[in-house]
Amino acid sequence: MDFIIKHHVFGETRCWMYSIEWQKRGLPHAHILVWLIHKIMPDQIDQIITAEIPDKNIDPALFEIVTKNMIHGPCGAFNTNSPCMSDGKCTKRYPRSLVFDTITGNDGYPLYRRRSVEDGGKVIILKVRNVDVEVDNRWVVPYSPLLSKTFKAHINVEYCNSVKSIKYICKYVNKGSDMAVFGVRNVAAPLDEISQYQLGRYISSNEAVWRILSFPIHERYPTVVHLAVHLENGQRVYFTADNLRERALVPPTTTLTAFYSLCQSDVFAKTLLYSEVPKFYTWNASAKKFQRRKQGKAVEGHPNLYSSDALGRLYTVHPNNAECFYLRLLLINVRGPTSFQDLKTVNGHLCSTYRHACQELNLLENDRHWDSALADASITARP
Repeated sequence: MDFIIKHHVFGETRCWMYSIEWQKRGLPHAHILVWLIHKIMPDQIDQIITAEIPDKNIDPALFEIVTKNMIHGPCGAFNTNSPCMSDGKCTKRYPRSLVFDTITGNDGYPLYRRRSVEDGGKVIILKVRNVDVEVDNRWVVPYSPLLSKTFKAHINVEYCNSVKSIKYICKYVNKGSDMAVFGVRNVAAPLDEISQYQLGRYISSNEAVWRILSFPIHERYPTVVHLAVHLENGQRVYFTADNLRERALVPPTTTLTAFYSLCQSDVFAKTLLYSEVPKFYTWNASAKKFQRRKQGKAVEGHPNLYSSDALGRLYTVHPNNAECFYLRLLLINVRGPTSFQDLKTVNGHLCSTYRHACQELNLLENDRHWDSALADASITARP
């Protein structure tokens, strides 16, 4: 990560995230997603990523690395028992089509340049199941020559232009561990395969050591702080039979109510939107309040105030929950409210509803709020 993030080998990075996954063979590998400050244009892709066999005479070291680590299979008719095969087809969609120039695709992934032999592409001979097979650029996994030569390993590099990439990374954190089927039975007892076997969690020795040593399995930058959105006295309350009355009489403090309290006591906070607070303040989960950051980039004109790259994200609210939806719309646009009543006060007049306050602030004069709601849904509520 330091090679990409700190040394900027692909350019300055805006944000990044990764997750670690283990396969049943035991070794871990990382899924990494990086956002660059300066976007890679389509005509720059070939300078960073390639899906072709390098020329052995020009770069013999890269040729050895690619032919050893970056060739898929071959599978299909050459090897029907390959792990990637399902119902007679390669699940990784190899072999790919030969393309003379890189083309940006409709699904967020480009079709990388894979030249034929006639157009200057290279061919190698690999032994598959004791048979010599001619392999061309159709079987090359996209890679970065720089990363491949540096780490001398299998590193698949793709140009991503879709929000689905984030869900792909997060999938490996949330999908759970590998499963193994095992059972113990008396040899003389009747065999009942369903009742005698159970699913069990499978953890390799490498993964066990990784977890025992508390190594991270996922990280991201910058930090994203979830900010609560609820109506007055609409917090989630968790209670037991013993503290039912106490919890009902004293609703818990949330980031939203703490934001109101912060705006009452901190002059600088009065200038901020709700989503901007995590940039300058940290959330103290035990004390249930926002506190000024003690390190970061100094804010000019405000002694002892520091900023960070942390992002504040308000929980989405469905438009069917009308009042809460309009409360969220106000929180996105109104700076420094000190209470729920202050939030829906416009020009000294306390509006009867949050929708009325939005109308008074001309937030409903056009369809921008619906465009914003649909944009949020496209990211957070995909099927």
